Amino acid sequence: MSKLSEFLAGERLEDVGLYLAADQLDEDGKLAEIGEERDGGVVLVVPGEKGRQLFSAGTGMDAMEFAKEAMGETGSIHQDLSGGECPAGDGDEHVVQFIFAFAEAENPEVGGMYADGDVIHAYAQCNCGEAYSQKWVVGSRSE
Repeated sequence: MSKLSEFLAGERLEDVGLYLAADQLDEDGKLAEIGEERDGGVVLVVPGEKGRQLFSAGTGMDAMEFAKEAMGETGSIHQDLSGGECPAGDGDEHVVQFIFAFAEAENPEVGGMYADGDVIHAYAQCNCGEAYSQKWVVGSRSE
């Protein structure tokens, strides 16, 4: 099972998932070598703190500040973290540039979806400037 499959199954709760569009990747291709290639980019699963540092270095933004911003708008993010559907529109001017995701362990005390299982939180940035988010219970989506 790949790191990404394990992450999406809720088995890597200490890691983060990152999607970077091809034009966001480093020139020497090191990130592409450690990630899983997807149409238009690469998905990486790395330890939490390292992932937040990579995200900040690659985007110039603090990962959790970006997440707070993106929480204000709900959109659709692909289950495999390879892209999404911008709530502001579609077409070439609405392509995901990057995604930051983490998993949160099941927590019955909190209730709601958190009582149903581990939850994936995903935050995307579109090239139009729109930031948006989606969260789901592990295993509850099929794509």
